Amino acid sequence: MRPRFSCSSENIAELNPLLSKKSVTLRARNLNPEPIKVNDKAGNPVLIGMVLVWKLEDTYKALFEIDSQSLAPVVTTTARGGVIRSLSQAFENFVRVQSDAALRQVAGCYAYDNADSADELTLRSNAEEINERLVKTLNDRLSMAGIHVVEARINYLAYAPEIAAVMLRRQQADAIIAAREKIVDGAVSMVKMALDKLKDEGVVDLDEERKAAMVSNLLVVLCGDEPAQPVVNSGSLY
Repeated sequence: MRPRFSCSSENIAELNPLLSKKSVTLRARNLNPEPIKVNDKAGNPVLIGMVLVWKLEDTYKALFEIDSQSLAPVVTTTARGGVIRSLSQAFENFVRVQSDAALRQVAGCYAYDNADSADELTLRSNAEEINERLVKTLNDRLSMAGIHVVEARINYLAYAPEIAAVMLRRQQADAIIAAREKIVDGAVSMVKMALDKLKDEGVVDLDEERKAAMVSNLLVVLCGDEPAQPVVNSGSLY
């Protein structure tokens, strides 16, 4: 008589993994990790964070390429819900690690801000271009595991605390210089318009010395920070 052996479904799965079943979800999921500190293209430390939407596209790659035993926490229960949670946690941990590496890679290729060249892409001024490259980099890294990134966007960007005060003063200085340049351009145009109008309408005939004095006074009035104090000249202009 042949001996009889009884094998449960768990024993069969251990003997032949191809006969086991694992439930995974194909729904889209969000990942919003904490901002990380990276060095931009100029070497300045910045804090940058992102939010991404990802989902499984190839379950075969996801189950066989990702080491779920080391990435997922130990699950004591054998219920089906526990297995799903452990696998989902493994996938999320894998996406989290790869997204951190991709964000560091992309952020290191661009400067936070570049006031010297308006044509150069920067993290602060060219968000759409940076997001497109971030999505491409993430998909290149995650495609090996059957994971597809639907959308990824930078949601936080700031200088690191150790240089934030210095960079703020630099931005303020750049803004002051730009404002002064605009004020001077406008003042010169107004002075030229005033001299031409006086000459064309024959209001007064000024020699070069008087013109220079008038230009100086008008520029002081138009470019000064404080309100001008009027002085009445009761004598002759000549």
